[in-house]
Amino acid sequence: MPSKTVIAKYTHGNETFEILVDADLAFEFKTGKRSDPLTVLESEDIFKDARKGTRQSEEKIKKAFGVTELRKVAELILKNGDVPITTEQRSRLAEEKRKQVVDIIAKNSIDPRTNAPNPPLRIENAMREAKVSIDPFKNAAEQVEQVVKKINMLLPIKFTTVKIEATIPAEFTNRCYGILKQFGLKSEQWLANGSLQAMLEFPAGMQNDFFDRINGATQGRANVRIL
Repeated sequence: MPSKTVIAKYTHGNETFEILVDADLAFEFKTGKRSDPLTVLESEDIFKDARKGTRQSEEKIKKAFGVTELRKVAELILKNGDVPITTEQRSRLAEEKRKQVVDIIAKNSIDPRTNAPNPPLRIENAMREAKVSIDPFKNAAEQVEQVVKKINMLLPIKFTTVKIEATIPAEFTNRCYGILKQFGLKSEQWLANGSLQAMLEFPAGMQNDFFDRINGATQGRANVRIL
């Protein structure tokens, strides 16, 4: 096999199903950067033993996957089977997942001692101090609860939403309306002077971002208060 070719393997019962894939392209597929499984393949065969060149029978492929179409079978093997990755790829993927976990916590939480958002850098430092390990193959959102439990003694975290009332002067309503929609616009009232009074609710960790966006768009002339 060429040096970049690896064997992706899936086991069903006592049967093994193997495909030959490009290591880099398979990594892109596993991380969602590539969507067509056929572009990953180095061979259009489903093997019982790829090293020996022994092909798997169509009957057993149908029994294991419910289909015999190459695209679907390859997709299922890549998604649910064992796809070898390099140490560098694993580290890169783990770092991407770590950043995603930090982003989720930062956007959705506050420090209950101050009711202020938790800065991403503070979350990263707490994770490093608590020696938190990230599973490179597990969904980032599914790892948040475990991470919070490990860092909670170092950095208290509370997941909550914040309700905001924002009054936008008439001359800025057009440029601000899209921002309000992005941040969970719940209701709106147009005042007699053309101003827009908006009620919003969004994850508490996003309030600093909201204030920055609205103040920037209105030159600091919006009237914003937390309810």
